[in-house]
Amino acid sequence: MTVELTRRPAGTVRRVLLLLGPAFVAAIAYVDPGNVAANLTAGSRYGYLLVWVIVAANAIAVFVQHQSAKLGIVTGRSLPELIGARLGTGARRAFWVQAELVAAATDIAEVIGGAIALNLLFGLPLALGGLIVGAAAIGILAVQSRRGQRSFEVVILGLLGVIAVGFLAGLFVSPVDWLQAAGGLVPRFDGAPTVLLAASMLGATVMPHAIYLHSALSRDRHGSPAEAGHRKFLLRATRVDVVLALLLAGAVNLAMLLLAASSLRGVAGTDTISGAHAAISSALGPVVGAVFAIGLLASGLASASVGSYAGATIMSGLIRVRVPLLVRRLVTLIPAVLILAAGVDPTWALILSQVLLSLGIPFAMIPLLRLTASRTVMGEHADHAWVRVAGGLVAGLVVLLNLALVVLTVAAL
Repeated sequence: MTVELTRRPAGTVRRVLLLLGPAFVAAIAYVDPGNVAANLTAGSRYGYLLVWVIVAANAIAVFVQHQSAKLGIVTGRSLPELIGARLGTGARRAFWVQAELVAAATDIAEVIGGAIALNLLFGLPLALGGLIVGAAAIGILAVQSRRGQRSFEVVILGLLGVIAVGFLAGLFVSPVDWLQAAGGLVPRFDGAPTVLLAASMLGATVMPHAIYLHSALSRDRHGSPAEAGHRKFLLRATRVDVVLALLLAGAVNLAMLLLAASSLRGVAGTDTISGAHAAISSALGPVVGAVFAIGLLASGLASASVGSYAGATIMSGLIRVRVPLLVRRLVTLIPAVLILAAGVDPTWALILSQVLLSLGIPFAMIPLLRLTASRTVMGEHADHAWVRVAGGLVAGLVVLLNLALVVLTVAAL
């Protein structure tokens, strides 16, 4: 749906507000159950040590999501479509396979997180909880299919609000050591396990499927404006959309780590979500524990829906096959339920899924930055030199962290 803009200067704030939404949908990827597992584990094991990872990852996310949204608005095409148009058949299919593996890891994390939440709230078996989360996600996707993207955005925004309350509430009753938290802004590690956790946190924050998705969300909402003035206004509004959405997501992620560092450090079993929930309920009261679990459930439901949207975007763009969102959600539900039924530790499965996501980031980020730097693709909106340099540094840091992760993982085998 394209939102019409007037040329009158009055009411600019209202016009910008009407254009907000796509970045908040993409931001769900940054507060999904994988984030919960990674952040709680980091805080409970290492205190405030990895605060800097969340801050850095969120800064990278703002940069990358703005680039993705800009690409969709200027070109009227999604990132997977533009990548697919530039690859031969074999390369395109190979690229799709790795992108689908990333999307599958995302789907698994989201369903597992929602299943854990239902287990905490109602004592449901994990496999049954996974099926319920999948069914609820199908219902949310039906809103998008029948009512359009704007209605879908409203539902997701409501769930995002629940997530924010669920994970920020604990800070009001938990004594955070703000001096130590500030010390955590200094980049450092404490052995190989912290590198693994940092990669997991990075993968949980700068998620590849969200990079692919945001270009499609912006295109579907705004179209490709013909008028230069219209396009420039959309790009300005998009910057506001991205900054607001990612600030909220970053605050939620930081709150998770601070809560774990202040209330769960040294408490046995708090490196799992269920153990952390039990400790939170014991230390801060059952009301805070219930609010935490409700936030986790909202996170699983929202991210399961958005993940399916992203997977469909990847498939249609790279191999030009359109599978109904509801069918895709049903198919990708199977591996998550099997993992839950097999008795695999759900928190550890979440963390490993985020590491896989981290390995997939360069495959999405590098093509995105090359496309947004191209005058052939972007015209007058191609990246300036300083943006290209910043993008190169960001991509380089991500690749180095992933190489370190692979080396450490192999060495530990």
